[in-house]
Amino acid sequence: MEAESYFHLNGFPLLFILLLGGLLMPLTLLGIAQVVQFKNPTDLKYTTYESGMDTFGDAKIQFDVKFYLFALLFILFDIETVFLFPWAVSFESLGLRGLVIMYLFLDILLLGLIYAWKKDALRWQ
Repeated sequence: MEAESYFHLNGFPLLFILLLGGLLMPLTLLGIAQVVQFKNPTDLKYTTYESGMDTFGDAKIQFDVKFYLFALLFILFDIETVFLFPWAVSFESLGLRGLVIMYLFLDILLLGLIYAWKKDALRWQ
């Protein structure tokens, strides 16, 4: 019998092994971290900040929504740029249809950029 046939797993046994590994690996690493960590608790360690500085002001400050919108737009356009790479790699095999679809995709992105520009979502103040 070949050695390859002993290790042939698929379906639920493989799923069970993967789930078991997914549970055991973090628990094992957390256990090892508990054993080898440096333990020297002091009163300063249990303060709000380890720097020893007293806090000042209120922690409940309001942020402008524009910061959030700016971050969302950055993530959106960053992710959209990631979609361009596989298209560029397989450009020859996609042909004219792939080119038209990508132009449509880029047009939608351009419309979103123009809309964000008109609404001053890109202005950092």
